[in-house]
Amino acid sequence: MQDETVPGPHTAHAIALTGISKMYGLVTALHPTDLSVDMGEFLTLLGPSGSGKTTLLNLIAGAIGPTTGTIFLDGRDITQMPPRERGIGMVFQNYALMPHMTVFDNVAYPLRARRQPASTIRAKVAEALERVGLRGFEDRKPRQLSGGQQQRVGIARCIVYSPSIIMMDEPLGALDKNLREQMQSEIKRLHRELGTTIIYVTHDQEEALNMSDRICLMSAGQITQLGTPDELYFQPRDRFVAEFIGESNLISGRMNSNGQLVIAGNRSIPVPAGGWTEGAELLVMVRPERVRICDIDEPVKEGSNVLSGEIGTTSFVGGMTRVTIQTEIGLNMTAKMVSGRAASRPQAGARVRVCWSSSDMVVLET
Repeated sequence: MQDETVPGPHTAHAIALTGISKMYGLVTALHPTDLSVDMGEFLTLLGPSGSGKTTLLNLIAGAIGPTTGTIFLDGRDITQMPPRERGIGMVFQNYALMPHMTVFDNVAYPLRARRQPASTIRAKVAEALERVGLRGFEDRKPRQLSGGQQQRVGIARCIVYSPSIIMMDEPLGALDKNLREQMQSEIKRLHRELGTTIIYVTHDQEEALNMSDRICLMSAGQITQLGTPDELYFQPRDRFVAEFIGESNLISGRMNSNGQLVIAGNRSIPVPAGGWTEGAELLVMVRPERVRICDIDEPVKEGSNVLSGEIGTTSFVGGMTRVTIQTEIGLNMTAKMVSGRAASRPQAGARVRVCWSSSDMVVLET
């Protein structure tokens, strides 16, 4: 699916792509794509390896040229403009710091390349290092810094010359979990303070959900769904989106004359209204956190979907517990719940019922 708004050369978008594509011989890295990024927006390009997200980033940066289409930056056609003239900042996964230079000199490098006066350089480097929490580190070399500190230097070097657009290519991929979460918060704070447009590339779904104003989910060289984190998580368009963003219980069936979905075991369940015709084949999704485990004799709220079965596995992952249930009709379901102490968690082999509301189900495109 493409962004339905086809931007023109005089729109107020920070970036606007029309019909942009990239081929390498007979291989299509990016199918013709329309995409617009608003001023000050945090847009994440998300997808598995080979989905086209880095190709799209490199096209905007000018590292590669498009096969077809046009790229507008703030209303100007920059399709053939050299990368150095685009004024786009880049932050890389491998930091790309110069090891023989101090922190000050690494951050000052873009300003010196632009022949800024020494007094301006000192003031701007000091401000950039203050923003990323590295005042006092000016004389250190990269080897004397932790991974998180090195990435902060990379960010400071990017923001020091105030680019209108910052692009980040998997910038936190080399950091451990705690550092990555800390840097996510730092990048979000900088985005709020600077008001800069950020285009961020990652394959980490949680990172994208946490940081983005909008997510552009890509697969096989094209945009699969574009929307807010809420939209992609709670209203995924198709099976790929539902499975890539978080976990899903997927249930397939055929509509009967009573407006219900006949699933495995010839069981009928209600689905969200949608004018489905008798015989229509549907694929529906319910998120594991919306599935409730009930005791076998516990009263069930009217209108709930209910299946009986037994606990398969229980996985304790700190604040949440993930439980799989093998239902009597052969359908495996997954539930997630807030963790309790070990004795209170569902035990493998226990007979239970799984319950969920039809209002929590989403019908997916097939």
